[in-house]
Amino acid sequence: MIEVMIVVAIVAILAAVAMPSYQEHVRRSKRAEAQGILMEAAQFMQRYYSANDRYTASTGGSSTAEVEQKNGNVSMLPEHLRNSPKTGTANYTIAVFAPDTTHSYTLKATRTGSMSADKCGTLTLNSQGVKGVVNAATGLDVADCWK
Repeated sequence: MIEVMIVVAIVAILAAVAMPSYQEHVRRSKRAEAQGILMEAAQFMQRYYSANDRYTASTGGSSTAEVEQKNGNVSMLPEHLRNSPKTGTANYTIAVFAPDTTHSYTLKATRTGSMSADKCGTLTLNSQGVKGVVNAATGLDVADCWK
């Protein structure tokens, strides 16, 4: 009986050590998926700019930045690029912020759902390809979150 108790104690210790590592690995894979969708959205924005000479659509002479803007959010991305993962429960919501409709934009992946407490905060990618994080935990930088 004592031998069984020792084995149970060893398994419990191993589980206590392994579980946080596993959870961080899962969070890292969800961040990587969001980063991939941000890159895909950036490609979409560049293709759109090549075809239209601006980063927002026009509707009757006004840009969607004026029509659809909510707190700087321009929702012109296709539906499949607005969430990460693309199907199922979202871990990140992807949005375009284009204060200057012809020269720049910033894509933001905002945490939601199971990732709402992620230490890396909101992931950003701008029109120049600069990666960033907003509201990251103290001590984390862009390189830690964009691995």
